[in-house]
Amino acid sequence: MTAETMEIIVNGEPRRVVRGSTLADLIEALGLTGARIAVERNQRIVPHGRYREEVLTPGDRIEVVRAIGGGQPADDPLIIAGRRYASRLLVGTGKYRDLAQTKAAIEASGAEIVTVAIRRTNIGQNADEPNLLDVIPPERYTILPNTAGCYTVEDAVRTCHLARELIGHSLVKLEVLGDEKTLYPDVVATLEAARILVEDGFQVMVYTNDDPVIARKLEDIGCIAVMPLAAPIGSGLGIRNPYNIRTIVENASVPILVDAGVGTASDASVAMELGCDGVLMNTAIAEARQPVLMAEAMKLAVEAGRKAYLAGRMPRRRYASASSPLDGIFF
Repeated sequence: MTAETMEIIVNGEPRRVVRGSTLADLIEALGLTGARIAVERNQRIVPHGRYREEVLTPGDRIEVVRAIGGGQPADDPLIIAGRRYASRLLVGTGKYRDLAQTKAAIEASGAEIVTVAIRRTNIGQNADEPNLLDVIPPERYTILPNTAGCYTVEDAVRTCHLARELIGHSLVKLEVLGDEKTLYPDVVATLEAARILVEDGFQVMVYTNDDPVIARKLEDIGCIAVMPLAAPIGSGLGIRNPYNIRTIVENASVPILVDAGVGTASDASVAMELGCDGVLMNTAIAEARQPVLMAEAMKLAVEAGRKAYLAGRMPRRRYASASSPLDGIFF
């Protein structure tokens, strides 16, 4: 029997929780148990020792502020659905040798958001198979269910509803595919599915092509993040059209994350240097000869690309420009 849920507001964003949940349960679901945080419920500060006494009620407005130390980029977080993330690398869970390798690679990547193909992965539906959530526990990671393998609006919407029941939140990654060979998105169906899901209260991160016009339409519908492909899914071809990606970034007011096509660390850096808010990848890590080492490389590449973007690159010139000044040289 499915537990009854209710809606509360967490850091300005709607979130569904099980009726009877306490503030301590919510903090655990956010992955903040043991973290240095301050919590406000309905404009009232809740002392740390009282979290388990505070039973949540429908419509509660919760504000959670985290103190981040140890050199983490507290001043430059990735914000998805009102939640702050230090890592701008999102990873998938497919194609690994086994769950042990999955766990090791995800840990090495430093990712805090992990996407899971609901139609292809056991996250508790089958008690006789290994449960992926045993190695990516929801109290540590934000589980981002995706609709991989869906080719119709109906399948994608139904899969998102299943995900919400299984995982307990409305954050989803939508993809509606149009072709089995290229795995390009069916843009018309994606727009329709996104509209249905947003109207139904889902927080939709959406996979699409690298068309700036479509990216804007998806944002206008209410998607909370737009995820243009760099190249076909699993191709490893890298950023094929950086100019379109850059245009999408420049015109967006929601996070833009490159999704699909990254092959190596330099591809991830390029995406970040273009101004993208993050990169999602799976095959580039899972199919590397040493997936765990590649996961660490991708983590560093995303961090380096972000820093380079914020620093601002030097201008390109047709001719040489001496590094050392010519004035005052003794011969």
